[in-house]
Amino acid sequence: MNNEDKLYDIIVIGGGAAGLMAAGRAGELGAGVLLLEKTDSCGKKILVSGKTRCNLTNAADLNHFISMYGNNGRFLFSAFHNFFRPELLEFLNSNGLATKVERGGRIFPASDDAHDVLRVFKKYLSDNNVRIKLNTKVTGISIKDNAICGVRTQTENFRCQAVVLATGGATWPSTGSTGDGYKISESLGHSIAKLKPALVPLIVREQKLAQSMQGVSLRNVRATAFQGEAVSIDSMLTPDCVYGRGEKKQPRSPVIESRFGEMLFTHFGLGGPIILLMSLSVVEALEKGTVSVLIDLKPALTREQLHRRLQRDLDKFSKRKISGIMKEYLPAKMIEPFIKLTEIDKEKLAHQIIAAERGKIVELLKALRFNIKSPLPLEKAIVTAGGVSLAEIDQRTMASGLIKGLYFGGEVMDIDADTGGYNLQAAFSTGYLAGEKAAEYATHL
Repeated sequence: MNNEDKLYDIIVIGGGAAGLMAAGRAGELGAGVLLLEKTDSCGKKILVSGKTRCNLTNAADLNHFISMYGNNGRFLFSAFHNFFRPELLEFLNSNGLATKVERGGRIFPASDDAHDVLRVFKKYLSDNNVRIKLNTKVTGISIKDNAICGVRTQTENFRCQAVVLATGGATWPSTGSTGDGYKISESLGHSIAKLKPALVPLIVREQKLAQSMQGVSLRNVRATAFQGEAVSIDSMLTPDCVYGRGEKKQPRSPVIESRFGEMLFTHFGLGGPIILLMSLSVVEALEKGTVSVLIDLKPALTREQLHRRLQRDLDKFSKRKISGIMKEYLPAKMIEPFIKLTEIDKEKLAHQIIAAERGKIVELLKALRFNIKSPLPLEKAIVTAGGVSLAEIDQRTMASGLIKGLYFGGEVMDIDADTGGYNLQAAFSTGYLAGEKAAEYATHL
């Protein structure tokens, strides 16, 4: 029998978190489901998420959860009302997967192995008679009388009543996310909110400086993004609290965002957790003009406390070279580049350091300055911001407002969040709702 003749209730395009959940849920409700995945296996992004441990969701309460998606968070209320963390954990636990909560409310499989999560989904699909076809790239969706009637692939065509589009974003292309869903959606008349890299390292203009400190990982530092040239920023404007998604207070210009925690220097610039978290705000601010990042290497100390401590050390170790004194303040690899920035001779002895030089050291410890050139390209980001416009999707059903029988799930939509399990929960929740509503639609035609 030719595939043109076989009619499926639902075709799910994309075998990631949202697609697997949508296919399983639709099958569970009795729909005949075909899942099309363009790579050689499903769940590739699940396997690399959370450094291969799979950060499934977060223990945060609903309102905090919603705030982690920025302005578009409210769109997720219906999906979360229908299927949220308790339902996800119950689903996983009832399929034999134990979970645990870690720092920051992050929830992982107890086994620390993403493969165990994927095994649950493969069993879910198998139990509900979902047919999976791998190495199948979708080239388009067929429409008749403004309603879904089929799916076209490079090798064959399939007939169906409904489609769940769950193709992911345009990041991690090795996992199959290469932006196909945006092209397909656009061809059907949907608008695409501009794609931007989120959770992405930043390239600095001071590349030689970053390179000289490459590989240095810093803990308990504060990074603050400002609108404007680094040299023109008054470092006293560095806040002493966190500004960013999920925080109640909004920063005042020129502060864009401020984060406290871990970061690292790379051969091209800045990376690590707090840089990734503030990267989307930086990317958006770059569209308005120059952006700089000031790093407070000693946020626990005020300038006065630092001055006193430095003076004490200079007096105590008066015969030491300044480079020896700085060992108390900085990782070894940072000392030489740091002293070069102060323009102090590195051979100078502690008792020769004058007040103006002490001031330079303190200022630099409180504000190591970088100008941001750009983010790394989209395909190097962890998450894609932007996507199918939410104004054209019914948040109660995940259905297209333009084409009957078309549903969306996951990152193909204009939804993105900070790290911590929020992106995967959104994929599972929207996928579940899309699968459920697509099944109701297709089986009642």
